[in-house]
Amino acid sequence: AECEDADEGAKVTDDGEPKACGVCGDLARGYHFNALTCEGCKSFFRRVVKRSTQLHCPLLNNCTITKKSRRSCQACRFRKCQAIGMRGEMVMSEEQILERRIRIQEKKMRAAASQLSPRQEEMIQELLLGHRSTFDPTFSHFRGFRSLDRNTHQIIKSVIEPFDLTTYMIQDIIRFSKSFQAFRSLSMGDQITLLKGATFEIMQIRFNMVFNSKANNWKCGSLTYCLGDAVRAGFQPLLLEPLLKLHQTLRKLDLQEEEYVLIQAMSLFSPDRPGVLQHSVVDRIQESLALTLKTWIDCKRTDPEKHLLFPKVIACFTEMRTMTEEYSKQILQIKDLQPDTISPLIMEVVSKDG
Repeated sequence: AECEDADEGAKVTDDGEPKACGVCGDLARGYHFNALTCEGCKSFFRRVVKRSTQLHCPLLNNCTITKKSRRSCQACRFRKCQAIGMRGEMVMSEEQILERRIRIQEKKMRAAASQLSPRQEEMIQELLLGHRSTFDPTFSHFRGFRSLDRNTHQIIKSVIEPFDLTTYMIQDIIRFSKSFQAFRSLSMGDQITLLKGATFEIMQIRFNMVFNSKANNWKCGSLTYCLGDAVRAGFQPLLLEPLLKLHQTLRKLDLQEEEYVLIQAMSLFSPDRPGVLQHSVVDRIQESLALTLKTWIDCKRTDPEKHLLFPKVIACFTEMRTMTEEYSKQILQIKDLQPDTISPLIMEVVSKDG
């Protein structure tokens, strides 16, 4: 089977002239899934194929797809992707990509005993230091707590508190990211792109560390949050139902702190975020992190089913990726209804160029 990144390095043209995306007319960056497309349509096609969603055109199934209109009708955009030759079977999941890389690395290391290298140990310690200095599970440094009014239907009285906490978490995630030398060595543009892409995912990984799977709530310092608080804040079931399921699944894995921080770092160093320029550098870092996580599990875990843990973690990691876009969309909807509830920092994270 062909893989999705087999043609990632293909040149746009032989003469060096820019070419247009076959779907929307935007600047094409290369051949993706067998067709010449821009990064936006490449990412869109991947998302639709992975979700296996049934798309429907609200009009006559002949919408004009341009750079400006491409978000208005997903069904016609996807149909045009297929019409220019984009092939769904070439889309690999994150699990397949990472597992393939791990298999290659394992072949190189098979002769050696399964143990963490000094570099891997050093990487884990750097991650732990950065995590512990930017995440307090008791939330003792957060001063924004105020009593939640769960008996009111007025959104404004109940949403300020959760979004204060979100802003606080984002600030800590920024500090967490900047604590790594590998992250600081990237261009400022790539740092911003990676942070904006990973913030929601890292936030959920951190919230999972305080998630009570029996009560289905999150213990954040002096307050306990439940799904109802997110509903009152304006979030919709399309996000909340799979999000709760994700937290339940991830918590059942009983991850250790080292495993949590490695997953956070893998999310941060995701080379397929749209707009990443130092793709190969970020790709190597994520591959190294994934291999370190698998080696850690092999070395430190003693339970008989430990060989299943890595693929389960990667499956959760992949599931989070599918929720980021919906989270951003719902934040923007809440912003329209209650402009004063969403901080500029949250808006900076969710606002992406199209």
